[in-house]
Amino acid sequence: MTGAALIGVLDYAAVAIFALTGALAASRSQLDIVGFIFVAALTATGGGTLRDIILDRVPLWVSDPAILAVATVAAVVVFLFAHRLESRYRALEWLDAVALAIAVAAGVGVALAAGMGWPVVLVMGMVTGCMGGLMRDVVCNEVPLVLKQGELYVTCAFAGALVAVGLLALGAAGWIALTACAGVTLVLRAGSLALGWRLPVYRSRPPKPESPKR
Repeated sequence: MTGAALIGVLDYAAVAIFALTGALAASRSQLDIVGFIFVAALTATGGGTLRDIILDRVPLWVSDPAILAVATVAAVVVFLFAHRLESRYRALEWLDAVALAIAVAAGVGVALAAGMGWPVVLVMGMVTGCMGGLMRDVVCNEVPLVLKQGELYVTCAFAGALVAVGLLALGAAGWIALTACAGVTLVLRAGSLALGWRLPVYRSRPPKPESPKR
């Protein structure tokens, strides 16, 4: 598989899985079918569109409108069958973890193919992976997964992108670097969800007690 073909597969996979998470979020908000499709499409294309605009590329869904059909199908499937899930939020979290891993690798691959330097590659990996889910959660009035206290999310995207850049610098093949990127991102996110891996969070110091008056 060529580099361009691999990036295309990653982009389509990320679109499909992110669309499922968007539709699950819509089900939690009890939207109608149009709302399902809108949130699914927004989630599926949000990160990639922002990445492509920054890199001065035509957004994927504009050059290939079939992307919107993929998101629509995902939305309809969830609309019909979401009620069968025991926990839609738990399903959303795990699907989002998989989509995050794939999307970060896709963003890294696109930035590399565009000839960008490593700082831009890192940022594009994080943007592609994180922004669609952030848009989904804001629109559905949920606490964004990317901002949940202490959870590993952006850290996972950064680590995955960094691993890809490091492997490429060591001479690894592109597919190996992108596979490792997705793998590291997924393992870290899964660890946060299943094992409670966290980063320390900021805690305000309690105010000093006032000195007693004499």
